[in-house]
Amino acid sequence: MNPPFETHLVLIPSYNPGPKVHATVMEARRYWSPVWVVVDGSTDGTAASLAALAAHDPGLVVIVLPENRGKGAAVLHGIELAARAGFSHALTMDSDGQHPAASIPEFMAASLREPDAMILGMPVFDASAPALRVKGRKISNWWANLETLWSGIGDSLFGFRVYPIAPLRRVMAGRRWMRGFDFDPEAAVRLRWLGVEAVNLPAPVKYWSREEGGVSHFDYWRDNRLLTWMHIRLVFGFMLRLPVLLWRRLVSGR
Repeated sequence: MNPPFETHLVLIPSYNPGPKVHATVMEARRYWSPVWVVVDGSTDGTAASLAALAAHDPGLVVIVLPENRGKGAAVLHGIELAARAGFSHALTMDSDGQHPAASIPEFMAASLREPDAMILGMPVFDASAPALRVKGRKISNWWANLETLWSGIGDSLFGFRVYPIAPLRRVMAGRRWMRGFDFDPEAAVRLRWLGVEAVNLPAPVKYWSREEGGVSHFDYWRDNRLLTWMHIRLVFGFMLRLPVLLWRRLVSGR
């Protein structure tokens, strides 16, 4: 395990994740310290079991929200507390075992080399990935790249990434959106608008079946409606920012 860092932490938002959460958190702790888990109003008993783990592990912090607010809201709560504690960067990962804890050191090292950038995971799918999810994300990725003039977002939806905390707090401040499933793609787009560079690194992703303990809260119609509304908002924002984005592209070539 890497030694504790005063600047970078692992932040895991968690909502009714099922039994995989314990292995996920323990694997994250194997590769990094500290690890913070934000329990987003879970009702499956995992808040108590995670708190029990944290009681015997000084490198693990469990923060329990009283009600479910959405992934983006949980991340925002976590980074607000992290900023007050002096952290500058947060690696976010899902609590259901899909994201590769073994890649944490590589992503953190990339962030330490380029602290002003966001380090975005590029998912490497195996046979467990649902074809509809793999194909459907291409639509959101295309829109996210249009909205940023193809300036480097490799994958807009994959939540395994390292954020510089200060600019992420800035783009979320005073904005009512980015609180649910729309958090990851909108964060990537708005951070690029702010001038935060994107560094893309491959990372394997695993979809667990129900028999293997996998839990998914993805709702095809609800979440795709949310993404559609998000991209409508972002397209209007893109048009307002187009002169600045074009100028930046001409000056920097990116």
